[in-house]
Amino acid sequence: MRTLAVIPARYASTRFPGKPLALLGGRPIIDYAYSVAAATPGIDTAVVATDDERIFAHVEQAFGKGSVMMTSTEHRSGTDRCGEVAQRLAQQGDRYDVVVNLQGDEPFVQPGQLQRLVGSFADPAVDIATLKTRIASSEELFSPNNVKVVCAANGKALYFSRQPIPYRRGDEEQVWVVAGQYYKHVGIYAFRSQTLAEVCALPQSRLEQSEKLEQLRWLEAGYSIAVCETPCANIGIDTPEDLRLAEEGLKHQTEKNIDTL
Repeated sequence: MRTLAVIPARYASTRFPGKPLALLGGRPIIDYAYSVAAATPGIDTAVVATDDERIFAHVEQAFGKGSVMMTSTEHRSGTDRCGEVAQRLAQQGDRYDVVVNLQGDEPFVQPGQLQRLVGSFADPAVDIATLKTRIASSEELFSPNNVKVVCAANGKALYFSRQPIPYRRGDEEQVWVVAGQYYKHVGIYAFRSQTLAEVCALPQSRLEQSEKLEQLRWLEAGYSIAVCETPCANIGIDTPEDLRLAEEGLKHQTEKNIDTL
């Protein structure tokens, strides 16, 4: 099974312009995700997908030719950018069975997390896979910035929401996190190549527009999403404040924050 990791990276972020090239521990943020993907056993090729010449120039200089591809400025999401890369490589005769979508603002991604995703495709019934991690605090649970996921007994996603799900009838909100099991969605995806092409062709759905979560488009269209558990919650960087927190996380990383198989 050949696996491609694509790292979408936009310069024109509304909340943090130039984010992929902002420095974390003295290195551009984009370097972390690319380095992990390129070194992870089971991933054959890693490519940064961007629409900006500055990001393109940096990645090519840092990691060499073939490590980055210029993509359309019209894409709605990173998933669409991944679809373009996979399609263009296939047209060149370089075909992959599985495509991993790893956001460029996830500097603390672990090789074990990517291996879990890729390993799930040993089951021929899996077409899309993603990750979840246990929520440990009420602050995490009730923040709309943390996407929650509930799964069926077979590990497939039932729903993703910015609201705390499931609702605990009869319990005070402050005890929800200890009285029940809640999971945060870790936004790394993997797709079979054909499935990726199909979901990129779907129009935006009603649920997606409501929650602003593209994975709801896939569920609403009838696709199933396998959800693997990981012990660590990655720090995504969306704002300069997130970068400051990531700097602190970089200083205090321990083995407890490592996902191993």
